[in-house]
Amino acid sequence: MKFHYTSLEDCHTATGVVIVIDVLRAFSTAAYAFSRGAKEILLVSGVEEALALKLQTPNSKVMGEVGGLPPAGFDFGNSPTHISVEDLSGVTLIQRTGAGTQGAVRSNNAQVMLASSFVVAEATVHFVNRINVPEVTFVVTGKSQERGDEDLACAEYLEERLKGNRPETKLYIQRVFNSRDAVQHLDPRETSFPLSDLEYCTDIDRFDFAMPITREDGKLVMRRLHS
Repeated sequence: MKFHYTSLEDCHTATGVVIVIDVLRAFSTAAYAFSRGAKEILLVSGVEEALALKLQTPNSKVMGEVGGLPPAGFDFGNSPTHISVEDLSGVTLIQRTGAGTQGAVRSNNAQVMLASSFVVAEATVHFVNRINVPEVTFVVTGKSQERGDEDLACAEYLEERLKGNRPETKLYIQRVFNSRDAVQHLDPRETSFPLSDLEYCTDIDRFDFAMPITREDGKLVMRRLHS
């Protein structure tokens, strides 16, 4: 199996199987939302788009962030700590974030697409192994000159597992805690960025489902699929 790495800037070139990664925090939060009963998650690029889609979608709520904080009109932010106490049974969530959902929206040439993070890593690996493909592309959504090492760490961990290796998880978890995006969570004054989010986001293989994304009626729809 061959592996390719892209970022938000060039993920539109990715074809075949594409795994869009956002550890802190979009696709960790999404996994916790599914664990709380969410029916599906619609992925969008813009705030106004998210709010308009909520008006059109029965039994829906909006979650996500701009600059890490929930915009006006959003029901939930982007925190797995906060979403993990909500009852989302049967709810359709609409998610907009600055990295994760942008990667999904921009990967418009993918034939098969999954959202992933550490909490669904092994289920993602099982999904890819079942479909037996020769190549996989990772979209490292947080990647920039100083940011995104947590997403790169997850991509590299997934690559090792897809190769059949069992790497030491502590090294990957430490990269998350050392990442630029973890800084606010380590500051007790930043109450909108709970320290516990880092623990939630690094609980490797907490859930036994993958999160495939399909295109349906012009929408990007993510659902959970148990491995």
